[in-house]
Amino acid sequence: MTSIDLNADLGEGFGRWRLTDDERLLSVVTSANVACGFHAGDAATMRRVCELAAERGVTVGAQVSYRDLAGFGRRAMDVPPAELAAEVAYQIGALEVFARAAGAGVAYVKPHGALYNRVVHDEEQAQAVVDGVLLADASLPVLGLPGSRLLDLARKAGLPSVTEAFADRAYTENGTLVPRGQDGAVVSDPETVVERSVELARSGTVTAHSGTRIEVRARSLCLHGDTPGAVELARRVRERLEASGVTVEAFA
Repeated sequence: MTSIDLNADLGEGFGRWRLTDDERLLSVVTSANVACGFHAGDAATMRRVCELAAERGVTVGAQVSYRDLAGFGRRAMDVPPAELAAEVAYQIGALEVFARAAGAGVAYVKPHGALYNRVVHDEEQAQAVVDGVLLADASLPVLGLPGSRLLDLARKAGLPSVTEAFADRAYTENGTLVPRGQDGAVVSDPETVVERSVELARSGTVTAHSGTRIEVRARSLCLHGDTPGAVELARRVRERLEASGVTVEAFA
């Protein structure tokens, strides 16, 4: 039976400012990538999202990033490996306090933004993320792009590695994401996103930005919570997946 996890980036607010509709998205997704305060999020937000996720039976994951609140974690940064490893462990530990208090726990780790894209190819930064996860909890799965250095190094370190796909992001022919600054990097048509979601779940393939069919086999599908109409789009994706015979369930 075909199954897939639906994850979304949540808790991406700060103070009085909120970016994602956490409560409504948590009624759709099966895994929540919770911002840990470095690119977004704060203590109160982290606690609230963990409580909501636990109430709904949604798995909690730590979305770790570079320390970049002003740039939402999407700016390229050069962080020394030892410092990055410590900051990854710090973020996981901070979220774990609130997840445990809610009766759950951090179940996986996913990098965000510039860090996510960097560890696809950069072995040093990827190893630093792995080292940070090992420091926090050597049993935590790592969520990332298929074929990335991050997942390769995670496997070598004995960490479970989980592949992820994006229905609303354009792919290059080599399976990486088209940079956000380029035209067409984000797929905005809702029906196209829904169709790509089913295609990724059922066949493990997708059409790249160039028009070439490529293989992208993933256990989890990311639905961005900061896009316009994110909740309704997430509902449509889940409904179409289930109507197509795909079981929607958390991987952790």
